Amino acid sequence: MLFLCLPGLFASPQMLLFVVCVAACVGLLSYTLVFFAIPALVQYNGTLALLWHDVIVERSLDWLTSSTRPQRLLAHVKQRARRGDAQSVINTIDNYCKAREWAMNVGDEKGSILDQVVCEVSPCVALELGTYCGYSSVRIARLLPPGARLLTVEFNHDYATIAREVIDWAGLQDRVQLLEGDSAELIPQLRQKHGIETLDFIFLDHWKDRYLPDTKLLEDCSLLREGTVLLADNVICPGTPDYLEYVRSSPRYQSQYFNSHLEYTRAEDGLEKSIFLG
Repeated sequence: MLFLCLPGLFASPQMLLFVVCVAACVGLLSYTLVFFAIPALVQYNGTLALLWHDVIVERSLDWLTSSTRPQRLLAHVKQRARRGDAQSVINTIDNYCKAREWAMNVGDEKGSILDQVVCEVSPCVALELGTYCGYSSVRIARLLPPGARLLTVEFNHDYATIAREVIDWAGLQDRVQLLEGDSAELIPQLRQKHGIETLDFIFLDHWKDRYLPDTKLLEDCSLLREGTVLLADNVICPGTPDYLEYVRSSPRYQSQYFNSHLEYTRAEDGLEKSIFLG
């Protein structure tokens, strides 16, 4: 019955104006919530930030654009970053993630801590677990001394494909070797297949439940030497309590926590630096 009355209702200019105003208000409210209110609210809660950015927003944009977040990030890098300029690639990704679409890179704030540790260690052989789109690979590789190498491990084929292009765009393809597959399978192959005797520096930034098993696997494979530095990201958010308990209580490690924030937010997060004592 309501639908039969609609043509008559809309015939009234006042009613039509009312409907248009309501629609405009609803649209404005929705726009404000999606682009301002909710992003501001989740800035201080890591769990809500991950839910909003990694589930709701990412999946919505994937559906609307028929592309993936890594593909969109790569396209932006190719449009805005200077080819062969690693710092330009880093800055471009940071700006994109702050202003347009959040992504779980280590980010600029924790990235400066990563830079500091890499410079202190000055590794000849470095390993990264969890490449994602190549952001942290670029951060690490650009600081390596001449002749040094970074091996980075990524399980997801689509991420690895994008990361190779990002690393290449930064001009660091000669310093970075991307190994595609499961870390549990690739770590035991490092010595025989890739000529790695021991590692100087390891950056853990993959699946959080793999931090502890992979650290123990590195020990079992004798890939750690006295003085090897492990740096673990996201130890608070999403969190790696079993890993933290292990490196902080084991006499084989000397650990230090760096307080920071989840990438591109104000939610608490941090990095754990652990020196292997043998």
